[in-house]
Amino acid sequence: MSCMEPRTPSVCMSNMTHMALRLHPGQDPLAELERLAVEHGIEAACVLTCAGSLTKACLRFANSPDATELQGHFEILSLTGTFSRHGSHFHIAIADGQGRTIGAHLLPGSAVYTTAEIVLGILPDLRFLRTHDSQTGFPELDIQTLAKE
Repeated sequence: MSCMEPRTPSVCMSNMTHMALRLHPGQDPLAELERLAVEHGIEAACVLTCAGSLTKACLRFANSPDATELQGHFEILSLTGTFSRHGSHFHIAIADGQGRTIGAHLLPGSAVYTTAEIVLGILPDLRFLRTHDSQTGFPELDIQTLAKE
């Protein structure tokens, strides 16, 4: 059953379990989270917190069709998003050595510098799909409740 009603906010309740992981130098945060979702059959999850650093950040800024690749040393200030084995949507905020902060969509191709310490919330009663939305033209979050056995 879908929790989404056209153009009205919807709420779906679920219990939550947790998973913690540490990414190592050179790993791509987006690729690792998507791999984890497939490997563990995760139907619905969110990023609760992330602290770490990057040497390469692949981003897409608001309302821009193009990717931007940044090289350097960046602190991860925040990583947030929803994901499942069916797709993902992540935003990241990073700061450079002078504290300048940049936020954008996280794209594939970023690289961890020293670590990325991530805590995830797994929502076992839900399924997150990415369904084409005719109003936005993008695949948007489609929240579904899973049948109880």
